[in-house]
Amino acid sequence: MAGRECYHCKQPIEPGEPHDCWTTTERALTQDLSEDLSDAWERLREVAVSFGDQRIYASHNSVMFSRRSCYFFVRPKRSFLEVCVFLGRTLKARQVRRVDRASKTKVAHIIQIRHRDEVEPPVTGWLLEAYELSDVLSARAATKGAKRNPQPPARTKRKTARKIAAVGRSKRR
Repeated sequence: MAGRECYHCKQPIEPGEPHDCWTTTERALTQDLSEDLSDAWERLREVAVSFGDQRIYASHNSVMFSRRSCYFFVRPKRSFLEVCVFLGRTLKARQVRRVDRASKTKVAHIIQIRHRDEVEPPVTGWLLEAYELSDVLSARAATKGAKRNPQPPARTKRKTARKIAAVGRSKRR
């Protein structure tokens, strides 16, 4: 019996052979980088690791750096490293290629890194700011969740009471 071809990665798959083309590793994403990009990648990773406890993992075509949520990620490209940093404010700097609102509290900044020398202040400062912001936002979310009142507001109770009363009146008629 002939094998099949993965519709995503177009690789041949033999019958019974396990295949998961979405599973990738940091090494697989960075192994084909040029020498300059490889040096820049190593510097980026070493700066991020110096911040403290975090999780670094590969996902699809990016390497993610996260505490409770991702605070920045790197997409290795052929001629540059695309770095996306999540901050609580909008940056106006020549290094920032694009800015997108990621959520109510986070703004995504796209930066292109082509050489190890570009992984210096202010870029390293932005990465540290994103690392610290991640902790602050997680703490806010935890306290916000703890303060939630499981009962609906009084206004909703009144509306429900009116509806019940109206149904009762219509049945009596």
